[in-house]
Amino acid sequence: MQQTNYIDNLLSLIRKATSQFHTVEAVKDQLAKQGYEELCWKNNWNLQKGGKYMVIHHGSSIFAFTIGSRFQEKESFRIAAAHGDFPGFRIKPNPEVTTEKYVQLNVESYGGVNLSSWLDRGLSAAGRVVLKSDDVFRPKVSLVDLEKTLFTIPNIAIHLEREMNKGVELNKQTQMLPIVGILEEEVDKNCFLSALAEKLQVQVDEILDYELNLYNADRAEKIGLHEEFLSAPRLDNLTSVQALVDGILEGERKEGLNVIAIFDHEEVGSRTKQGAGSMMLPYLLEKIYLSLGGSEQMYKNALAEGLLMSVDVSHGFHPSYGGKYDPTNKNMLNQGFCIKEACSQSYATDSEAVGIVQQICEKEQIPYQKFVNRSDVTGGGTLGSIASAMLPVRTVDLGVPLLAMHSSRELMGAKDQESLTRFIKAYFSL
Repeated sequence: MQQTNYIDNLLSLIRKATSQFHTVEAVKDQLAKQGYEELCWKNNWNLQKGGKYMVIHHGSSIFAFTIGSRFQEKESFRIAAAHGDFPGFRIKPNPEVTTEKYVQLNVESYGGVNLSSWLDRGLSAAGRVVLKSDDVFRPKVSLVDLEKTLFTIPNIAIHLEREMNKGVELNKQTQMLPIVGILEEEVDKNCFLSALAEKLQVQVDEILDYELNLYNADRAEKIGLHEEFLSAPRLDNLTSVQALVDGILEGERKEGLNVIAIFDHEEVGSRTKQGAGSMMLPYLLEKIYLSLGGSEQMYKNALAEGLLMSVDVSHGFHPSYGGKYDPTNKNMLNQGFCIKEACSQSYATDSEAVGIVQQICEKEQIPYQKFVNRSDVTGGGTLGSIASAMLPVRTVDLGVPLLAMHSSRELMGAKDQESLTRFIKAYFSL
């Protein structure tokens, strides 16, 4: 598969993955088309060598794995993990806020949001809605994407905020509420819930609860004089999600176990039942080994040779802010994916595991770079350290470099998606 196809696959995912739930559905669809069988957590699994499987956890995390046709229980596993959620805003219950005749949505921030980047954007909403059912312990759950550009968070005119170009702090509760419409009648006080019910073809009183995110409705675009960049919402971390899917679909390893894990809640710390801080990944691996006739001890023995790639975006060098970066480790767009290192273990990387990654890249002629933060700058973390504490195997943090990370629209080098995907494919093949 060539670079253009990898980018086209990413563009398709960006269009579909407008919430963490839609990320899971989009990944599920890709895997199902390639013959992956969906399993249920609560059932016993009848796994076969040469089989391809997937399992969804609470609707917002998904795992997929392939069992080599020559797999033996003593053999180890290779895992690549990413997250399918992204920074933004979550719509609160009782969402309509009326000021004069304006109706706004009451929202709270999700993750580390660059607030100003959400101003003056066309916004929509997506997620899941829980509806009344006959069985109180099994309410109906529906995914919804309003699809159309319905909302915006307008900035204030510079005439009324003369100091805005010197930097003005935005208040999340009062200044980041999107406008929904103008109140024409008293019934419009529930205009958002009414629109949501209409989209789902239910009555308003059937809606029990929801997890709905605002999302930037801009379309992704290839930009630059030679289309060398991709400008799009949700590159953090859909770049990694699609690389994992393409990588496992094209992986050719026959002897071992290949696994991809796409978690929820990384942007808020990962320590949830759907996050990388849960026991789901260790449980998954143990269940696979036991289902294939192995023992608990064989599974524990496999930990000694197990590998985990924590795949998440990195900070690319910004030409207008050169002083923000390490003086000898500057990552340029379109120069390959980044291996991320930190002695604090905010990036879960050790030299032996890095050596493995480098040798794969050199063998396959895949471009890569190394990223380290400035010593006086605290960077973000990833799910790698959290997941590897739950599953103690050699771990490397890596991902494509971005500009404008955590903005509502981000920028990457088009070639970097190819380098990352080729690495994941080689990791699952050699």
